[in-house]
Amino acid sequence: MKVSVLGASGRAGSEITKELAARGHAVVAIARKPDAIPAAPGVTPIAGDASDPAALAKLIEGSDAVISALHFDVPAETLLTALKTAGVARLLVTGGAASLEVAPGVRLIDTPEFPEEWKTFARGGIVFLDALRGEKDIDWTFFSPAAVIEEGPRLGHFRTGEDQLVVDDKGESKISFADYAIAMVDELEQHKHSRARFTAAY
Repeated sequence: MKVSVLGASGRAGSEITKELAARGHAVVAIARKPDAIPAAPGVTPIAGDASDPAALAKLIEGSDAVISALHFDVPAETLLTALKTAGVARLLVTGGAASLEVAPGVRLIDTPEFPEEWKTFARGGIVFLDALRGEKDIDWTFFSPAAVIEEGPRLGHFRTGEDQLVVDDKGESKISFADYAIAMVDELEQHKHSRARFTAAY
């Protein structure tokens, strides 16, 4: 497939870009600082600002899918407008974990343990997901990571879920950026969560 990756120089975006390239996909890797995009066969680095939907549409035109690894300061509406203008039907989003349920009706962000300083950013992810849930034309997927996503080894195994936080036998929820990238590209190829959210953790 030809896949455009937004935020391809970031921690999640760079791992997703490398995983796509390793599986033989053609990658249009878009970032404000293209020099920081990992070099790999099949990867075309491009300087771009995703906050301008008209300009973004020109960059992603001809792609089979777009994977966004952007922060939530770029609204869902901006990306959806760009995809519709470009004629790209599929969007996969690096989401947030805050809206995952830890108990029926109780989200991670609602727990006392959730750091106060993370809440503004986390609410951006919740607003983004809510906007996607109202979208009827673009085939979207929102991939919430584990509660903790960090640098770490590429283990190649994890467990997936949908709207509930996935935890291990110690009650911890973690995944590395490398394994998150595997799960993202698996979803691109297998298309199991159309217009839905899913999550993954060890």
